[in-house]
Amino acid sequence: MVRKIAFVLMLMAGAAAAQDRRPSHCIAIADAAPGVEYVQKAAFTDPVPDFSVRLTYIDHSMFLIQTPGGLSAITDYAGFYGVTDFVPDIVTMNHAHDSHWTAQPDPAIPHVLKGWGPYREGIDHHLDLGEMLIRNVSTDIRGAFGGASEPNGNSIFVFEVEGLCIGHLGHLHHEPNDAQYAALGRLDVVMAAVDGGLTLPTPVITRILKRLKSSVVIPMHWFGRATLDRFLVGMSDEFDIRRTGRSDYVVSLRSLPSRPTVIVLEPQYLRDLED
Repeated sequence: MVRKIAFVLMLMAGAAAAQDRRPSHCIAIADAAPGVEYVQKAAFTDPVPDFSVRLTYIDHSMFLIQTPGGLSAITDYAGFYGVTDFVPDIVTMNHAHDSHWTAQPDPAIPHVLKGWGPYREGIDHHLDLGEMLIRNVSTDIRGAFGGASEPNGNSIFVFEVEGLCIGHLGHLHHEPNDAQYAALGRLDVVMAAVDGGLTLPTPVITRILKRLKSSVVIPMHWFGRATLDRFLVGMSDEFDIRRTGRSDYVVSLRSLPSRPTVIVLEPQYLRDLED
């Protein structure tokens, strides 16, 4: 009887804690709103248009995500993102390789979110900054040099902002299971590693992205045009392909492309504009 009462109290405490969290609209809403295709060119130092999000591909798996209100996040932060005095509000990291994280993040960054916790336990993030909500879904990761996998060692981070659900798959090494897909919810925009084998073989990441049915896919973590092109060929039957020739992409919920589209961005480190 005592054990049953303790279990009930534990469930009640968990429910109370869950009620303190702003619910995820990406999980609650199953379908993205259709719209027209829209890309607006801008420097990362320019204001972001209302109701929009600017994504800038920095390098490898690093992206800068910026909001109209001035919040900024950098994904898979490895310490250096350019010759600039700019300091983001949030950075996320995954520890597959030192190109995805740093042990010495800039102390000026207010929020540093590691994609891993104690070994095998993973980690749970739900950072609500008002204009941006950042949460994660843990996945497994292979050990160094192809060793045994580390359960819950990688995080798929989801950024909910301006009605959009933006996912960064990190150093994903396996297809998510049904529970993980459900935890992700709707992803309007997804950044995915397409290296062809260091993370996942091209047919596997292609299958994952087609199941996610995101309106926009942005390839990352590619190590040559040939690898990128193989991925694009595998996606071209269901996705439009757009090579922008730029490092930045501005998108809003209303301007999502009506047909799923792969947006190819060119990586470029951040730099302050000269006077």
